[in-house]
Amino acid sequence: MGTLYIVPTPIGNLEDITLRAVNTLRAVQLIAAEDTRRAAILLSHLDIHTPVTSYFEHNKLSKLDRILSALEAGDVALISEAGTPGLSDPGYELIRAAIERGYRVVPLPGATAAITALVASGLPTDAFVFAGFLPRKSGERRKALLAVKDDRRTLIFYEAPHRLQAALTDMLATLGDRSIGVARELTKVHEEIWRGSIGGALEHFAGEVLGEIVLVVAGASEPERWAEDRVRAALQAEIDRGAAATEAAKKVAGMSGWNRREVYELIHNA
Repeated sequence: MGTLYIVPTPIGNLEDITLRAVNTLRAVQLIAAEDTRRAAILLSHLDIHTPVTSYFEHNKLSKLDRILSALEAGDVALISEAGTPGLSDPGYELIRAAIERGYRVVPLPGATAAITALVASGLPTDAFVFAGFLPRKSGERRKALLAVKDDRRTLIFYEAPHRLQAALTDMLATLGDRSIGVARELTKVHEEIWRGSIGGALEHFAGEVLGEIVLVVAGASEPERWAEDRVRAALQAEIDRGAAATEAAKKVAGMSGWNRREVYELIHNA
């Protein structure tokens, strides 16, 4: 029984590949590639002649059984169009299927556009949310943004260049004018990492934009912590309106910068 290797490939600069990844691509019996044309360029550069089969969004169901059958005979490497397989690409389904059928799955570390953009953005890196690609339609996109509006962690999104202006417009409307890092063409000749506000980004990228985009957005700000007398007054107002103690504590905690337990204790220590 073979092993499925998850092999990150460069997101731009062909030198951004590990020695382990190169050795793995040479050693396996088959490479499952999201984009065989991109794979051919990389493999030619590395002088690797391992057989390649396509595995992408529109043929993943028909190819899945073939690749799993290949795992019966030997090792298979999974590569995406660029970066780490399984992040915003169909590799997830293959990885899950291999796990369910009992194959060994071995991940290799390597290039990832989301992390590369995050660490260069200047925004907090201790906690973050990777949300993948935003929806294409404005209404759905705003709904997705509203779902993370109150998250205090740094937010990371992928976006297509032709939708950048629309995405930034919806961000400004739903999240407010927060700090943002816009990373474009990472590791390539025309790499750009722009830092500023969402409103400023709308102005900076007003013309034609080329290249793959990563948006790194500041999380929600910590709410101002209210003084105790203000919290007590808000609690009393909620209770006077007929709210249960737990409901009142939850609502006031969300407004006051206090955690729910602290607010709830004030009710019992009134």
